[in-house]
Amino acid sequence: MKIITTIEELRNQLRGQLRTAYVPTMGNLHEGHLSLMRLAKKHGDPVVASIFVNRLQFGPNEDFDQYPRTFQADVAKLEKEGVYVLFAPTEKDLYPEPQEFRVQPPEDLGNVLEGKFRPGFFNGVTTVVLKLLSCVQPKVAIFGKKDYQQLMIVRNMSKQFALPTEIIAAETYRAEDGLALSSRNMYLSKEERAEAPMLFQTLQQVANEIRSGHLDVFKVERHAMEMLAQRNWAPDYVSIRKRVNLQPPTAGDLAEGEPLVVLAAARLGATRLIDNLEI
Repeated sequence: MKIITTIEELRNQLRGQLRTAYVPTMGNLHEGHLSLMRLAKKHGDPVVASIFVNRLQFGPNEDFDQYPRTFQADVAKLEKEGVYVLFAPTEKDLYPEPQEFRVQPPEDLGNVLEGKFRPGFFNGVTTVVLKLLSCVQPKVAIFGKKDYQQLMIVRNMSKQFALPTEIIAAETYRAEDGLALSSRNMYLSKEERAEAPMLFQTLQQVANEIRSGHLDVFKVERHAMEMLAQRNWAPDYVSIRKRVNLQPPTAGDLAEGEPLVVLAAARLGATRLIDNLEI
């Protein structure tokens, strides 16, 4: 595996490659990330991964400095998966000058749910993703469904900018007890880790209620929030949305069987977890 830090070297290395499959990451790789590499192999060749902790998507009180960085272990895992190139730029490599041009997602997609609780988050995500896609110029790029709203925003951005990259969704990789794998799971204490699957269980309960014909979305969401709060979680949201555009469903949508997704974000101790489940 070649480890490349500069944009110029990356483009030279990939020149003439027409079927590149790309997986962007922020490192601290776990089995969920590696499943993305395996999916990438099925959709293109060569496979390129990147590791870059993007300062633009972290708020002033978030964990940029504490975000786990495990570069040598990550390299070993990617080599084992047969990744061809690891693009690992420094901030000076990717942002040689202040990144004054930014991508602004539409209000109704970028400033709801995660965007409401993390102002500016998706501006940072879309800006770095657009820049990384410009650097790699892949045929396909793999994004996990765990970050469902991010997936939707990136997919729509790629479509609106007519990027020559197909955005492929990968199913959420879960531990045996249902907890979605995340780099931030390492922040959980032993007791919190035992409680953490409750978030996915709550999503399953919400999905079952909707499938059973409950049409009062707000009542179902409120009850789910209350259940989490009773178990000492601090929920930001439990929200039932239409898959197609992440807008709240109408009664007509529910009656007609509109494809839905329920999304949730909540703090367990000091750790903020997110998850979702398609209905």
